[in-house]
This record gives sequence, C-alpha cells and structure tokens, in this order.
Amino acid sequence: MSKPLVVITGASSGIGEATARAFSAVGHPLLLLARRLERMEALGLPDTLCRAVDVRDRDAIARAVAEAEATYGPTDCLFNNAGIARLADVTEQDPAEWDESIDINAKGVMNALHAVMKGMKERRHGTIVMMSSIAGRKVYPDHTVYCGTKHFVHGVSESIRGQLAPHDVRVIVLSPGIIETEVLDHVTDPNTLQGYKDNKARIGGGISADHVADMILYAYSMPQNVLIQEMVVTPTRQEY
Repeated sequence: MSKPLVVITGASSGIGEATARAFSAVGHPLLLLARRLERMEALGLPDTLCRAVDVRDRDAIARAVAEAEATYGPTDCLFNNAGIARLADVTEQDPAEWDESIDINAKGVMNALHAVMKGMKERRHGTIVMMSSIAGRKVYPDHTVYCGTKHFVHGVSESIRGQLAPHDVRVIVLSPGIIETEVLDHVTDPNTLQGYKDNKARIGGGISADHVADMILYAYSMPQNVLIQEMVVTPTRQEY
C-alpha cells in the first residue's frame, strides 16, 4: 500500500465514521472496529477491513489488528474513538450504567492502546489520537461518571505521550464539545436528555462530525516531528 494502515474504533457512526471517510479519501487502508458491522460495511470504503468488535474484548481487538496488519502493513495511526455517554443525575442513575461507561470509555481505551503501542514504539513511528471530550477538561453536574472517564483519558494520554515521545510516536487528545452525532442515543435520564437538547437548541446546534474528522486528518498529516498535543473544538456559541 502507498499509505499506511489507520485503525478506528467506534467507526460505525459519528466522528468515527466521518474520520474513516476522510482518511479513505486520501488513500489510507483502514481497519474499522465497532459493534455494528453492517453500518461500517455500508460505507463501502476501498481497502477497508470491517470487524464487529466490542472494545471491552481485548483479545478481539488484538486479533483484528493482527489480521489487518497482515494485509495492509503496520498500524501507523490509531483513532481511539469508541465511547458511550451515559449522562444522568448520579444520585438517581443505575450503577450498571457506571460499569458500562468505565468498561468502554476507560478499559476499552486501554485495550485498543495495548494492540498498537508496542509496535509503534519498536518502529519509532506512529500517531495515537485519543478521543476525550470537553467533559475531560471541565465538569458538569449530570455528567459525573462520563467526566470521570474522560478525565481518565486525559491522564493516560499525558502519561503515554511522555513515554512514547522519545520513540517519535505522537499522542493527540481530541476534546469536542457539542457535535452532531448519536451521543444522545445513550442517555436514559429524561431530565438530563431534555436539558442537553435544550442547550443544544439554544446555541443553534452542534457542529458537523466532518469538521472534526478534517481536524484529525490535518494533525496526522503534519510532519512526524510536529505534534498538536490537544485539539479542543466546540460550536462558537457554546459557552461552557
């Protein structure tokens, strides 16, 4: 292949899907991972391997990465994107939603890292894009566990950036605000859901996932000795 392999978790919708289309458009082979296989296959992208993988399954991620690398060569970019937003009043929230959030947003992030970090370090080349959130930089009353998982992403990213920098591997943190994605599909608390929708409407809606994908591609396309450590993007009218 003329361009190296890009691995994207959470690739069946939203920013993951948009990023898959952006990288494919410039000629990268892809490994797309998500639970909804049909959504990824429906994109019809060339030189793309789609696998139904839950990021909570560390072994399944490793097998998929090994399969893709056998076909397309080593992973040069991981977009560690898979996540879930179980927003709610934590005093009323079902603790099962805490478990799900932590398992996907924290453990799942580590599982995907585990599949690619060592190879990048040994090759002295690679880029890891970590999906966080504005909620990883601030806190919101009804985002308690979600905020915790995204602050975790920031902490892990800072740590591995320091470890991988001497090996010429880049670690980028992406922290979006309100984006037009399916994130609200996972909110079961009716009061939190309505509050989010009201705020989104008040500011005129979220920004397109395509704009975020363009930012990721731009940061990746910089020379390897240039690292954009963090990208924070929100609608202009988003106040906090």
